[in-house]
Amino acid sequence: MLGRIFTVGGLTLLSRVTGFLRDIMLAAVLGAGPIADAFFVALRLPNHFRAIFAEGAFNAAFVPAYARVRQQGGPDPARLFADRVFTMLVAAEAVLLVLALVFTPTVIRLLAPGFADDPGRFALAVDLTRITFPYLLLVSLVTLYGGMLNAVQRFASPAAAPILLNLSMMATLSLAVFFPSAGHAAAWGVFIAGILEVLLVGADTARRTGLPRFARFSFDEDVKKFFKALGPATIGSAGMQIALFADTIIASFLAAGALSALYYADRLNQLPIGVIGIAVGTVILPEMANRLAAGDTAGARDAQSRAIELTLVLSVPCLVAFLLVPDLIMLALFSRGAFTAADAAAAGATLRAYTIGLLPFVLIRSLTATFLARGDTATPVKALLAAVVVNVGFKIFLMGPLAQVGLALATSIGAWVNFLLVVWFARRAGFFAIDRRMRNAVVRLTVAGLVLAAALFFGEQVLDTLLAGLRTWRHELTLLSLALIGAVAYGAAVALLFGRQILAGLRRRRGALTPAPAPTSAATAAVPPGAPAADGSSEPG
Repeated sequence: MLGRIFTVGGLTLLSRVTGFLRDIMLAAVLGAGPIADAFFVALRLPNHFRAIFAEGAFNAAFVPAYARVRQQGGPDPARLFADRVFTMLVAAEAVLLVLALVFTPTVIRLLAPGFADDPGRFALAVDLTRITFPYLLLVSLVTLYGGMLNAVQRFASPAAAPILLNLSMMATLSLAVFFPSAGHAAAWGVFIAGILEVLLVGADTARRTGLPRFARFSFDEDVKKFFKALGPATIGSAGMQIALFADTIIASFLAAGALSALYYADRLNQLPIGVIGIAVGTVILPEMANRLAAGDTAGARDAQSRAIELTLVLSVPCLVAFLLVPDLIMLALFSRGAFTAADAAAAGATLRAYTIGLLPFVLIRSLTATFLARGDTATPVKALLAAVVVNVGFKIFLMGPLAQVGLALATSIGAWVNFLLVVWFARRAGFFAIDRRMRNAVVRLTVAGLVLAAALFFGEQVLDTLLAGLRTWRHELTLLSLALIGAVAYGAAVALLFGRQILAGLRRRRGALTPAPAPTSAATAAVPPGAPAADGSSEPG
């Protein structure tokens, strides 16, 4: 399992690095003004729908279902199941795409009503959205192919696909003079990336499992179970996206630049969420689904606990850095070209507010995996919907005094509500327990985090004095030096406090279950080996 987590995490890290290079270009070319706001709305809309219908709900329902069918029935029933789901997915996404393209102005009025008072920004947002929205259909196919690959323990190409988005946008931004505006260049980069991602992940799927094809749709038992899981998962993903839609709607009424500050802060916040939280969650879900299908309940629970420990170890440095030096991070990464020091300060304050919810953000996928692996996508939806109500309520309450910082803080409060409720549901169902080893790990990580905080605090004071005379690259050199100081301090603290404990625990779980051969009788096909009761569930963007 450790190797697969590092594969996904490493490729996701590469994706984030290229994403930062892309965002540096966006900041320099678009800045944080009206064109940037229009583009980020155009980018958010397909991403919101993708999170509802593709990566969120679809992954939550499809990966455990496909893994179960393949584990219990073999490749042929799994292929037929994938064909039927593929047919349904393409049909639904095609209808949604046509409606979105026809009614784009109405959609913009609903989701960014503040743009209505700015005709130029409104018209540009409509134009750019019509370019970016087809990305939804393309990335939905990537999600299906990636789910099939993940279920057979293949993670590389789906994790690498987002790199193409970054490279494509950087390429079109570098040619921005040939487009009507820099926003158009970025939007066409999104569309081209969708085509490239389909080609990459589709080619890998064709080699590993065979590409799904159009098939007559039939509600057999496997498809019925899939839809039974998809319904609650869609509601849960939609609930989460309602909170994000609220960000877009409310921020459209704030001063120009609020949406951009949210975007750049969220991009930093998504680094540990994507590289650590989503990477671990992506690996642990099929791992637990396969183990539970084989009756290894204890192994599934132990794998989950050790993965949570690894998530915490890797997340603490980001938590400490984002809380202590967010302004420096924004200045070093983005403060050039059209992106000013004032823009960096606004984005830094927003990042600090997001960071308050970082731990639940990175842990939630690993925790909800215990429900999803059992085919239960309903229970966590209860937690998520309660969190959405809290989240949106705080957004409305905080938007006046804190502007976009209040929106980010409300998101963090909602994340904690969601996390605590999921933990409560999981413990009540007997799916999750905090063992002594995990409690000890939390105490040790608290000590390691304090060591890191001290190193960053005092290191920044010394570096400010040493580099005060520099006129250029001062922020970049300060951030790089602090990163090195922090890495040494935190690495030494973790090594002293843990030794090889966490890595050794994960290596013991390294051997993933392989799909079982097709059953030899109708009886074995009808009765899942060690099938657990379904009473718990959910998960994310």
